[in-house]
Amino acid sequence: MAPAGRPRAKKGILERLESGEVVIGDGSFLISLEKRGYVKAGLWTPEAVIEHPDAVRQLHMEFLRAGSNVMQTFTFSASEDNMESKWEDVNAAAYDLAREVAGKGDALVAGGICQTSIYKYHKEEARIKKLFRQQLEVFAWKNVDFLIAEYFEHVEEAVWAAEVLKENDRPVAVTMCIGPEGDMHDTTPGECAMRLVKAGASIVGVNCCFGPETSLKTMELMKEGLEQAGLKAHLMVQPLGFHTPDCGKEGFVDLPEYPFGLESRVATRWDIQKYAREAYNLGVRYIGGCCGFEPYHIRAIAEELAPERGFLPPASEKHGSWGSGLDMHTKPWVRARARRDYWENLLPASGRPFCPSLSKPDV
Repeated sequence: MAPAGRPRAKKGILERLESGEVVIGDGSFLISLEKRGYVKAGLWTPEAVIEHPDAVRQLHMEFLRAGSNVMQTFTFSASEDNMESKWEDVNAAAYDLAREVAGKGDALVAGGICQTSIYKYHKEEARIKKLFRQQLEVFAWKNVDFLIAEYFEHVEEAVWAAEVLKENDRPVAVTMCIGPEGDMHDTTPGECAMRLVKAGASIVGVNCCFGPETSLKTMELMKEGLEQAGLKAHLMVQPLGFHTPDCGKEGFVDLPEYPFGLESRVATRWDIQKYAREAYNLGVRYIGGCCGFEPYHIRAIAEELAPERGFLPPASEKHGSWGSGLDMHTKPWVRARARRDYWENLLPASGRPFCPSLSKPDV
């Protein structure tokens, strides 16, 4: 299968999903840019869109080449409560970078908001909705294609976000950072999904905090809840690019390796191909990643689902399917690895003989 040629005429997010098209999201920005020296851990705010726009642009480009057809604005925690007077310029600059790169391919621009820093301490609906509305006004002025509210631990705040975003005429997606146990108030994934759809979200799901396997379990519960309630919505999943079977209810932030020692948990490209297929089989059609998801992980999604999409991404020009490029290697034992069953059945070692395979969460 040849890589895609000239981009097709762009369709909206709901038009794509309603036709059964696979939409591939992007991946990690905060953790990836922290490793590259452009984001400060702890604050996790996106000043890099102004301070280092070339770094952000390059990451967008890599995700686009890998197969992403959504460029989400790098606006995580870019609300006034986190960034004070800088919030407006950051949101506008983030949109400009996303739109510039999206224009180079068949990609849409999604304006992104996330949970606030004040909800846990001051559950003031009007105050919190004002913060969401401020970002929405920038995205509406800039003319994003659709809106994403992501990384919500509490369904009540996620519902408030959905209600604000629905004040605009663009499609709304809402994803929560929860596992199978539900939100921080023990609202089940199914109930969370139902409340989000009733609040106006056309696309619902989960992102961040948990690895692919756990996130798909949560998605299954969301899907069941919607079906039992007779509600319809498109499903979206963007998990961590890390294996986290041992984390607690709050996800990977409770693991002792967070955030600077997670490298031993990174999923392989083959793990992500498996995840992509399982997500597709579950009925999810918006499939991407969050923290830890590098461009090669996004390429793995695009390659696994190439039969359904009808094309490969440009980045596949330099990647042989299932290691096929190794058949040119000078060592016969390496050439023997140029086959699917080898990589599908590999049990990768960590190279750390005195380290455990699992950790005990701090909480």
